[in-house]
Amino acid sequence: MSGAIQVERQDKIALVTMNRIRKENAFDESMFLSLENIANELKQDLPRAIVITGAGDKSFSSGFDVSPENPLVVDILKILNSNDVEPARKLIDRIRKAVDGFISLPVPIIAAINGLAYGGGLELAVQCDLRVMDQSAQLCFSEVRLGLMPDWGGGPYLTHLVGSAIASDLILTARTVEAQEALKMGLVNRVVEKGESADEALKLAAQIAQNGPKAVRHALAVIRQSRELPLEKALELETKMAADLIVSGECMHGITAFMENKTPEFPD
Repeated sequence: MSGAIQVERQDKIALVTMNRIRKENAFDESMFLSLENIANELKQDLPRAIVITGAGDKSFSSGFDVSPENPLVVDILKILNSNDVEPARKLIDRIRKAVDGFISLPVPIIAAINGLAYGGGLELAVQCDLRVMDQSAQLCFSEVRLGLMPDWGGGPYLTHLVGSAIASDLILTARTVEAQEALKMGLVNRVVEKGESADEALKLAAQIAQNGPKAVRHALAVIRQSRELPLEKALELETKMAADLIVSGECMHGITAFMENKTPEFPD
């Protein structure tokens, strides 16, 4: 399969691969468009879990492709010459639309960080629900090195994930983080040997996929929305979602299988 981003279905799991190896899987206009199209495609036939990784063995994604070949760079240069904030806002909105459309899909999304995850690549990874990282991979919020800042949503998501002190450290210094430090600070969930992040992420996805799909989606919705809600509102949301889930009847498959000492098989 060819294309800037590829999708491979593996039973109830979708494997999404960013595929610009010669550019370290950096995002240009074609990558953002491909991400949007893939999100729309997956929305029509939802898998039970999604794994996203980078092609090759060197990079997850190096973020935004800062080269003259990228039409978006030409747009940025025009914006600089115009000194007008509105085109800059529209460009950021264009990027965020593509990223948000993907990471808001209502199923668990796991980032398999198989190499360098820099700038926007790391912003995309921290917005996923789970992260598995190769021991040899490296992470870096590199934007301030270029006189820029995270604008794909990575700043707020990172702050929710690890707290403002660590987020300030990583974003403002633009320093590189190795796997064990990333694990210790809670930036990633698991660290595996080099070349094993995609396999481990797929195993994790398979473990999720055997559970009740409605249960997973309802629980995930509460987890995601709780980032923005005060505790009282989050508890109200959990009660509502749990009640809706019970009424849906999915739990009958699990309860019946449990009483019969069988493995439940949940319908889609």
